[in-house]
Parts: sequence; C-alpha cells; structure tokens
Amino acid sequence: MTMLLSLALAMLVGLLFTRLAKLVHLPNVTAYLVAGLLIGPSCLGLVPSGVLKSMDIISTVALGFIAFSIGGEFKLSSMKMLGSRVITITFFQAMTAVLMVDAVLLICGFPAAEALTLGAIAAATAPAATLMVVRQYRAKGPLTSTLLPVVAMDDAVGLIVFAISLALARTFANGSALTVKNMLIDPVVEIVLSLTIGGVIGLLLAVGIRFFHSRANRLMLCLTAVLLGIALAELMSLSSLLLCMMIGAVYCNLGADTAVVMDLCDRWTPPVLLLFFVVSGAELELSVIPTVGLLGIIYMLTRSLGKYFGAYIGSLITHADASIRKYLGITLLPQAGVAIGMAQLVIAQLPQYGAQIRAVVLCATLIYELVGPFLTKKALQAAGEIDPKNA
Repeated sequence: MTMLLSLALAMLVGLLFTRLAKLVHLPNVTAYLVAGLLIGPSCLGLVPSGVLKSMDIISTVALGFIAFSIGGEFKLSSMKMLGSRVITITFFQAMTAVLMVDAVLLICGFPAAEALTLGAIAAATAPAATLMVVRQYRAKGPLTSTLLPVVAMDDAVGLIVFAISLALARTFANGSALTVKNMLIDPVVEIVLSLTIGGVIGLLLAVGIRFFHSRANRLMLCLTAVLLGIALAELMSLSSLLLCMMIGAVYCNLGADTAVVMDLCDRWTPPVLLLFFVVSGAELELSVIPTVGLLGIIYMLTRSLGKYFGAYIGSLITHADASIRKYLGITLLPQAGVAIGMAQLVIAQLPQYGAQIRAVVLCATLIYELVGPFLTKKALQAAGEIDPKNA
C-alpha cells in the first residue's frame, strides 16, 4: 500500500470513528486511537508496519505543534492574574504523581530507566477532555476556575521533568557510570539550550510576523518557525518539545495579534493531530500488552493517587476552598496528546523499553479517556458547580 493511500485511509477511518465516539460521548482522541489500532498491523493490517515507519515525520511535526500550542498559553499577564496559588497546586500535583510512580516502580523491581520515564510521563494531563466537560455542562465556581489554569500549566511542568528524566534514563539504560556530569550537568545543558534556541526563534517569529499581514503568510511563518525548531532539536540532540514550547511562549508574549495567529495554527493542525493519534494507535502491538499488565496497573494506580494527593497537598498549603481540596485531583486524570508524544519519543531514545512504555501509555490513555470525563463531571457536580438543569 502506498503512503498516500495509507494516509487517506487513516484519515477516513479516524473521521468515521469520531461519529461512533460521539454516540457514546467519548473524546475524539479515543476514537482516533481505536481506529488506528483496528487498521494497524496488530488487527486488520490495512496499513503495513513498513508504511507506518515512514509516517514518523507526522508524529514529529505533530509533537512540535502540540508543544507550540502549550507555549502559547503562557502569557505573562495571565500568569500574574493566576497568582501563586495555581502555580503551587500545579507543581505539587505534577511532582507528586512523578515521584509516586518513580518510587513504586523502583520498589517493585522495574528497571530504573523505565521507572524514570513513566514517572515523567505521569505528570502530563489532557486539557481538551477536561475543557470539553466544563463547556458542555457550563460549570462555574472555585473548582472550575482553578482547574482550567492548572491543566493548562501542567503539561509545561511535565515537559521539563520529562527532559530531565529522559536524560537520566538514557544513562541508566546505557549502563554508564553515574557522575555529576550525566546526572546533573547534561540534563541542565539540554534544557537550557532547548529553551534558549526556542526563545531566539520565538523572538524572530514575533519580529518577523509584523512584516506580514495576511493570515496565510502569518500561518506559513509560524509553520516555518516550528519546523525549524524541530530540525535544530534533532540536529543538536535537544528536546524538541521544550524548544517548540518556548517558541510559542516567547511569541505569545512579544508578537502582534497573537490570539488571531494562534487560532490560525489551531485551525491548521487538526488533520495532523488526527493522523498522529491514528498512527500511534496503529503502532500499538497487541502482543506486548500481556507483558506489561502489572506495569500498566501500577502506573495507572500510582499516577491517579499521585494526582489526587498532590492536588490535595497543594490546595491545603495554599488554603484553597474545601471543594478544591476534595475534588481537584479527580478532574486531573485524563491523558492524551502530550503523554502519547512523550511515549513516541521514548521509542527512539530508549529502544529497549520503548515498546513497553508506549503500550502502557496508550492503554492508560484509552482507559483514562473513557472514565476521565465521567469522573470530572461527577466531581464538578459534587462541588455544586454544575447547574442541575445543564446536567
């Protein structure tokens, strides 16, 4: 099967499955993953593994734009309005999930590289699923007003932790001796270089876009900036996620008409993201799933507990409302794009563990996306932030 025919099939099946998902009130990302699994080598084999391998460029580009979009949420003016409470809660819920997954997996005897990587991935959440529930039921109140900025900031924390953890995991996986250089200096240098280069590209984008006024030209300039960032990250072995996130962050703070331009990018990326999720589902090897059963169960349980107690501790420290302490952690369970993107990067960086980690993350995503929106709705109802008329 040719590449173009495979792409057409992937898009068609992905679109058709969104209609089915809508009937049972599931997020589109779940439909895309199931569609990919169905047409992939593990099921019907409509898209051969050889063709899937040649689609890696789609995943690479999609991850760049996911990170760019996350960076676009970080306007300094908005950060000041959020205050220290949201930042503190975000930090605690993310890091508690990371540390709990790391600790429990290490205690259970799993390899350090695998534990560190999955721990870092545990920090990420899926803003889209949460936002969908809030909009659908018109939720309003202290919990909702805290939840939305937390899920927006959460992935940024996750990307930084992932960059550090992956660098350490590579050291453990390669059997290298643990030194100050490979445990501290190398990860810090990678993060600083990624953020610096991303900042420079973001600044050039902010300046350059002032000379272009048509929407088409501005969109093409954004595409150029993100593709350049991805290319430089690959050439210099840096974090493409952090680099592209920094491009978006600098641009949204210094550029002109940032809301309009970011909206243009959001309108352009859906086909790329659809293909990314379908391809991710197609690459899932069903034969691997039985071998990661215990690993997957531990990951989901410890991540869920980490999110809940981390949000509780952060809320307690900041003297947040009782409803936030009780229910915020429950609303932070969904995972999707960023987590899957991290798992995809692990395939190249840690090939000996990549298949297992991707299987765990994809299976967890399916489960989280099935139950996450339902639990979010119940938490918002329990907090009294959904009008019974809208439920």
